[in-house]
Amino acid sequence: MEKAVVLKKITKRFPGIVANDRIDLEVEKGEIHAIVGENGAGKSTLMKILAGIYQPDEGEIYIFGKREKINSPGRAIELKIGMVHQHFMLVDRFTVLENIILGAEKSSGIALDEKRCRKAVEELLALYNFSLNLDARVEEISVGQAQRVEILKVLYRGADILVLDEPTAVLAPQEVRELFNNLRRLKSEGKTIIFISHKLEEVLEIADHITVLRRGKVVGTAIPSQVTKEDLARMMVGKPVMMRLDKEPLDVGEVLLSIEDLVVKESSGRPLVNGISLKIRGGEIYGIAGIEGNGQKELAEAIIGLRTASAGRIRVCGRDIAGLSIKEIRNLGVAFIPEDRHRQGLVLPMKVWENMMLGYHTKKDFLRGRSLNLKAIRGFTKNKVEEYGVRLSSIEQSIEGLSGGNQQKVILGRELSRGPKIIVASQPTRGLDVGAAEFVHKELLKMRKKGSAILFISADLEEVLSISDRVGVIYNGKITAEFRPEEVTPEDIGVYMLGGEKGAGEAK
Repeated sequence: MEKAVVLKKITKRFPGIVANDRIDLEVEKGEIHAIVGENGAGKSTLMKILAGIYQPDEGEIYIFGKREKINSPGRAIELKIGMVHQHFMLVDRFTVLENIILGAEKSSGIALDEKRCRKAVEELLALYNFSLNLDARVEEISVGQAQRVEILKVLYRGADILVLDEPTAVLAPQEVRELFNNLRRLKSEGKTIIFISHKLEEVLEIADHITVLRRGKVVGTAIPSQVTKEDLARMMVGKPVMMRLDKEPLDVGEVLLSIEDLVVKESSGRPLVNGISLKIRGGEIYGIAGIEGNGQKELAEAIIGLRTASAGRIRVCGRDIAGLSIKEIRNLGVAFIPEDRHRQGLVLPMKVWENMMLGYHTKKDFLRGRSLNLKAIRGFTKNKVEEYGVRLSSIEQSIEGLSGGNQQKVILGRELSRGPKIIVASQPTRGLDVGAAEFVHKELLKMRKKGSAILFISADLEEVLSISDRVGVIYNGKITAEFRPEEVTPEDIGVYMLGGEKGAGEAK
């Protein structure tokens, strides 16, 4: 078959690291080719080379049999290569049509020819059976629809090769199914799709071939029908990975976190958390399932004190935290693993040891008189680096030089070191590979066994169901349903995630 993309001996170096090490890759025309690997394996770097964002230090690129130099994103578009990024690049206040044509408008003389633009987009909608209201503002549409807008943007520009970076990261199960239907239609029309994902079940379902990267090198290419999820995980990390969580029987204690009729509003007065009530006992993991943007982030921030409640009550170990500072709430035994580790969990230019003591720098064991006890802090950091297996050159290096997984291990080491009574874990495995995610899960299960009450928030529904003892579904700032994981399927919960309801008796 004709090859849409052939990469030969692609090498890309950054200071102190070889991100891509003589990579060979062949992608056939009209196939869906998945690329998987740990964080730092080189997936994103390789795709940015194909998209013209980076240039390789060595190696050759062939597009449809012709050797090419892709020295800019514009050149990639000329070669009919389009990239759909994980974080959507849309203008919320613009309509769907305006977002699709932005930067590639058809004109009549010097004026925009909106009729021609609309006709061209409508033809794409009909060809690929996409359902979208072109006149709706992007801020009014669902996450799944926004992703279709991103795909249409690259199709409108004539892309024959589509690179999708973590395309299912924020989708409900029903939206994933619709995306896969769309990708299969694109494939049937001769489009070539390169699919980057951490979700091995989805890769096995949608891909024709799977290439596995590890530490900048290709370790193998597989046919989905001939491998299992466990096989792929082993190839990715170089050792067997526990794909199913080994949870001990539930042994709950007293209520440690109690939330009653909580309301959190944005500056305009619109409620982001709208009357949530829940209780979490010691030794229990309560999972929050929902599509991002439904109040999860604001709920977590209200518990730790980053946001002020407009109404309702939060009690930590029986104490109302209204009016308490973040420091006072943490001193009550609340640990916080934030959704955005770069903005809320770390100070990137600071050293590893400095980040390891953030928020706890006034503790007696870190002080000598009124000064920091640097020897004690460095000793503590070295112990945690060893205990958590943090890969680094030195605790003196800035933390921004660590991979996402290793940065998260630093946060875990810091937040769990004080034996917290309550843990608020907001998207704790976001952007982590299967090995790093496994580590996070194991550490949280250890804290569950020790009696911590854990609020676990994730956009990954399978993850929520596997680790949680109870699951609440959040939609428009409300808990719309609550289940035990064994009572429901992902599809059942997906209905509630999209704002629907099941008939009585369909899910308990």
